[in-house]
Amino acid sequence: MKTQAEKAADFAALHDRGCFVIPNPWDRGTARMLAAMGFKALTTTSAGYARSLGLPDYNAGRDHVLSHIRDLADATDLPLAADLENGFGHAPEDCAETIRLGAEAGLVGGSIEDSTGDDRVIYDIAEAADRIRAAAEAAKALPFKFMLVGRAENYLHGRRDLKDTIARLQAYQEAGADVLYAPGLSTVADISAVCREVDRPVNVLGGIGPKPLSISELAGLGVRRVSLGSWLHSAAMTAFAHAAKDESFGYIADLISGGEHNAMLDAGAAK
Repeated sequence: MKTQAEKAADFAALHDRGCFVIPNPWDRGTARMLAAMGFKALTTTSAGYARSLGLPDYNAGRDHVLSHIRDLADATDLPLAADLENGFGHAPEDCAETIRLGAEAGLVGGSIEDSTGDDRVIYDIAEAADRIRAAAEAAKALPFKFMLVGRAENYLHGRRDLKDTIARLQAYQEAGADVLYAPGLSTVADISAVCREVDRPVNVLGGIGPKPLSISELAGLGVRRVSLGSWLHSAAMTAFAHAAKDESFGYIADLISGGEHNAMLDAGAAK
């Protein structure tokens, strides 16, 4: 099995090679299936994992999330990043501690977002930048390259303000973020503007908007990384719900076999 330092080097290098897809498993099985399918890195889904516990998004808590990270980190040889929500606390020190704990659990990357989880909705830009700065300092103190993602959450909270979103991403870049991410961007104009106005790799959430842009289209705009958020978990749960109500059992004809499933789990396992 690769060391954490080797995984970190692999992960950093992916960001220099063009655009890649980083899908989001929610357990060891899905992590191994994605590895067997040829993906080069994985990142957790806060929503998918929380819902797998029977909880709404943002309700799993740091202890559960760290346990989940430890479980996934040794499931495959792929680099693992994580959705670390808002750092599980308002203070910059909370963000720094979350990065340190995440790295101890096996991460080689992770995101800190600027949504508060309370009535303020989004942190003031200066406060948000301070939080990223503390996380970046903790990441730089690690004995390997940790890819820190600074997230601007405006679009997920109905604040479709591109100018403010770009200003936030620029502030997070200056604070030390290695990758920049504004989930919810969907148009060619908005995504192109973000890629043009920042000097770090840009992550985009795929599948957004009435006519989602393809991976090749996103790459053509300058996007370096495409994550899938909770889409895969939602797709699986949608199929589960439909199958559970299908009294004709029509879904069975399209299932992968148990043998195929077992082979994928074996192929994706850490060696």
